[in-house]
Amino acid sequence: MKEYYRDLQSVCTAIGPLNERAMEEARARQAMLAKPPGSLGRLEELSVQLAGITGHIFQNLKHKHLLVFAADNGVAEEGVSSAPQSVTLMQAINLTRGKTGAATMASHFGAQLTVVDTGINGQVPACGIVNEKIAWGTKNLYLEPAMRREQAVASLLVGVNTACRAAAAGADVLGVGEMGIGNTTTSSAMLAAFTGAAPETVTGRGGGLTDAGYEKKLAVIRTALQKHKPDPADPIDVLAKVGGFELGAMAGAFLGAAACRTPVVIDGFCSMVSALCAYRLCPGVRDYLFPSHASFEIGSALAAKELRLRPLFDLSMRLGEGSGCLLAFEILSAAAAVLTHMATFAEAEIDDAYLADIRKGDAFTPGVRA
Repeated sequence: MKEYYRDLQSVCTAIGPLNERAMEEARARQAMLAKPPGSLGRLEELSVQLAGITGHIFQNLKHKHLLVFAADNGVAEEGVSSAPQSVTLMQAINLTRGKTGAATMASHFGAQLTVVDTGINGQVPACGIVNEKIAWGTKNLYLEPAMRREQAVASLLVGVNTACRAAAAGADVLGVGEMGIGNTTTSSAMLAAFTGAAPETVTGRGGGLTDAGYEKKLAVIRTALQKHKPDPADPIDVLAKVGGFELGAMAGAFLGAAACRTPVVIDGFCSMVSALCAYRLCPGVRDYLFPSHASFEIGSALAAKELRLRPLFDLSMRLGEGSGCLLAFEILSAAAAVLTHMATFAEAEIDDAYLADIRKGDAFTPGVRA
């Protein structure tokens, strides 16, 4: 498989600012569309951001591609998840069979789905899963750092190059999801490390835990942070000490998408923490990100706040797998369709002079708000 980038510095250098000319043209066209100013709310903002990313005002987000990175986490040995570790492999396989929640939605919406093994603890049968295995699961972060620094970098580059390959193959928009038993523990640990937040304020029950299981999960995270002391100023150190291979690959996928000027959607809690990791590595990536849903996991709100991003919807979801991305794809597609196909006042043969006073000091149109 083609490698587009072999080092992270080159990736970050390739991430440029949004195209201001295209964004201004998109705003100007929004102002001409036959509707009250700002009446489509965030759809208008999304269309302007999409134009800034791609450099095109008129676009059709026809080719939607969800990337799901799968890996096992050694910390699962500590009983921090209600599900056995074997579920990672089985659900990764079921994703390729169209049998999981996200796979069902991908089929329903006509989105392409790619599953990437970055560290499943087991032999993966030939079933369409892309083999990018770094190791057979991470180490148990309760006892030792989750991975070596070079493995953390490798996981990031897997994500970078996976996203770049998808973009090169024609993806108009990418989504980034995960499959990995124990990864709400690693995500909570990373978020606590990045922000200094107390573990109990960013740790939920994941797929479901008893009270005793939840207390054990908190104790594991506290111990790992105290023992390994991940450096919040060094995202790779945080990833290596308390993260996971799938989290690193997701962070890399956000960077790769941005480097290829491709819109990319964040899923839930784990995906949001990975996006934060990408942002700490390269702040410019933020302009290319679209948060899908407000995850039910309690740490998600803090991660979104750190990124200064507002999720598009809240359905109390906490499945993972990139499920939120698939719903967000349709919202982004609608935003692009309106800007591309909706009639202007002139085309609709409507005199818009009645809006002159409303447009003065406009408090509705994106980019004009006080």
